[in-house]
Amino acid sequence: MTKAIRMYETGGPDVLRWEENDPGKPGTGEALVRHKAVGLNFIDVYHRTGLYPLPSLPAVPGLEGAGIVEEIGEGVSEIAVGDRVAYAGIPPGAYAEIRRIPAHRLVKLPDGISTSQGAAMMLQGMTARYLLKGCYDVKKGDVILIHAAAGGVGSIVCQWANHLGATVIGTAGSPEKAEIARANGCDHPILYNDEDFASKTREITAGKGVDVVYDSVGQATFMKSLDCLRPFGLMVSFGQASGSVPPLDISVLSAKGSLFLTRPTLMSYTAAREDLLVHARDLFDVVLSGTVKIEVKQIYALAEAAQAHRDLEGRKTTGSAILIPD
Repeated sequence: MTKAIRMYETGGPDVLRWEENDPGKPGTGEALVRHKAVGLNFIDVYHRTGLYPLPSLPAVPGLEGAGIVEEIGEGVSEIAVGDRVAYAGIPPGAYAEIRRIPAHRLVKLPDGISTSQGAAMMLQGMTARYLLKGCYDVKKGDVILIHAAAGGVGSIVCQWANHLGATVIGTAGSPEKAEIARANGCDHPILYNDEDFASKTREITAGKGVDVVYDSVGQATFMKSLDCLRPFGLMVSFGQASGSVPPLDISVLSAKGSLFLTRPTLMSYTAAREDLLVHARDLFDVVLSGTVKIEVKQIYALAEAAQAHRDLEGRKTTGSAILIPD
């Protein structure tokens, strides 16, 4: 019998239990994947706490993984037994040694990308792709602000946006994280504990403001992020690590310069398989070319998922982290 992390209720990290788990045989349109690595992402914390409710409980959390296809059900044409594959997105169930998953959500990994990299990059990397190409088409000469610039998504956004010719401003919580951001192409790291990031952003841009803000922090940064934008600029709120953004009087957007606001999700941007493949292809291209480097900074045993969550919530992680089943 294989094992998985299962949760019967929402709450703190201790609700994550390491238990025996039978994934069953793949049904029509499904594949059975043996994980080599599982991605660790902040959305997993949201699911665990109930901020983003899972479809039902008990449940196996996790939205990202990479491994080998062991078996396929009837009607599967997207992949074959023995393929190295990766995925990111619904349905949940990645915190398992073996899982069943709809085959149309799987993407074949190129030879130049390891399964560990695949598990570490799909959710964060495809998120970076829709941020830079979907929400706003970043191009040479643009100026962007990315919060949590040394985090998983932030590290990829800094590298990718720098390659596109944008000026990158990023916030970080410590000098060490600021240096990580700088090494990844962040032109202007801001230590948000030491200085007001909105004032500093205005100073860096000579009062003009940035074209787009990417904010995964939420409550603690949202309103000041609006103050960083130029007129007609775009606010992209794609996470809430510090808590939910309170209800907003939309007249604030007009008062601050006819601003635009979006709250996107990877699930929407990759709902159709053709869109999933485009996002994966673009991500694979920048990784294989060396434009974006995916470095696994933290490795945990899957059985120790609770500790991984504590470290993630305590902001003790940088870049990408993975859980290893073996």
